[in-house]
Amino acid sequence: MTDTAEAKPAIMETTSALPAEETERLSGEIVAALKTVFDPEIPADIYELGLIYKVDLKDDRSVDIVMTLTTPNCPAAGELPTMVENAVASVPGVGVVNVNLVWDPAWSPDRMSDEARLVLNMW
Repeated sequence: MTDTAEAKPAIMETTSALPAEETERLSGEIVAALKTVFDPEIPADIYELGLIYKVDLKDDRSVDIVMTLTTPNCPAAGELPTMVENAVASVPGVGVVNVNLVWDPAWSPDRMSDEARLVLNMW
C-alpha cells in the first residue's frame, strides 16, 4: 500500500501487514514528528521543504527514511539525519529508524510545499 500524505512531496509507503488503522495512525504521527525538525538556517520544517523523499513503514515497525539536504555543503549535514531519526523514533509504536541521506535526485525549491513557500516568501 502506498499513501501520499496530504499531497506533500514525501511518499509514505508501507510494506507492512499492520492493520490499516495502525498504519494510518503511525503514518500521521511520523509526518507530525518530521514536521518538528527544522533546518537551523531555514525557518521551515524539513517535511514542508521537501527534504524527505520517502518514508517506508515495515512489518516489524521499523522505518526507513530517504532524505536529502538543500545542498551537499549544508552546515547541518552532520546533525539533521540524527534529528530526523530521533524525532521519528519518538513516535509510540515505531521500531528501529534508519535514515539514508541521498543526493540524487538533487533537492530543488520545486519540492517545497505551499506552506514552506509562504513562510519563506518564495512565490
